[in-house]
Order: sequence, then structure tokens, then C-alpha cells
Amino acid sequence: MSQFGVQYHGPSKRKLAGNGKLKIKSRDKKRHEIGGYFAATRLGENNVVKKVRTRGGKEKDKLKNAGYANLLVDGKYQKVKIKGVIESKDNRNFARLNILTKGTIIETELGKAIVINRPGKEGFVNAKLVK
Repeated sequence: MSQFGVQYHGPSKRKLAGNGKLKIKSRDKKRHEIGGYFAATRLGENNVVKKVRTRGGKEKDKLKNAGYANLLVDGKYQKVKIKGVIESKDNRNFARLNILTKGTIIETELGKAIVINRPGKEGFVNAKLVK
């Protein structure tokens, strides 16, 4: 799937040059303009975190499988089991594939909740109850 490929952070190839013509490519992509792969955090039994090296030798946690979420209830977080994915605003197929992203509505032990962080970039799932 092309949506799971590497992102290109650079100038658009489709923008016009100002005179109606397309811009002519003057150089190739640089390594620093290429982003990371989409983590595609799936629903699983337990949380599985993968460490990825970033620029400068630092490490970033990517959540590969999510089994539990930190659910915000009355101003405090509780660790609850995720039962399923109901709806995803990013892609309607993500609900079918059980992929978690920010804004995904999930079913937990305490009811419906919405994911409020980016699990593929932070290594955990934070959610709050949907009223």
C-alpha cells in the first residue's frame, strides 16, 4: 500500500512556476527530506514497543501493537483493555484493519473512547471517554 510508504518533506512537484508551467526538478531528494515509515499501530493482546533511531542518535518509541490504553476518567488516568476499533477519521479502512491513530474511536472496558495522542510516534495510547 502506498499510504504506508516513506513521506517526502520537500517542495511540491505539482505546483506551477508562476508562469503557468510546471516546475522543473533541479535536484534529487535529500536524505533529510525523507520522513519515516507509517507505524500502523494494530490492536493486540499486549503493548509492543519498537525503538527507532532518529537524527542525532536519539531514540523514538513506536507502538506496533496496542492492548491497553491510558483512559482519562475524572481527571485521572486508568489503564484499561482495548476491546476493538469502532471508527477512524483518517481512513475508513483503518477501523476494519484495527489500526489506531489520533482521533480513532475505540471500545474499552469502560465504554467508547477517543485516542488523543499519536501512538505510532509516542509508544503508548492515551484516550478519553466519548460523551
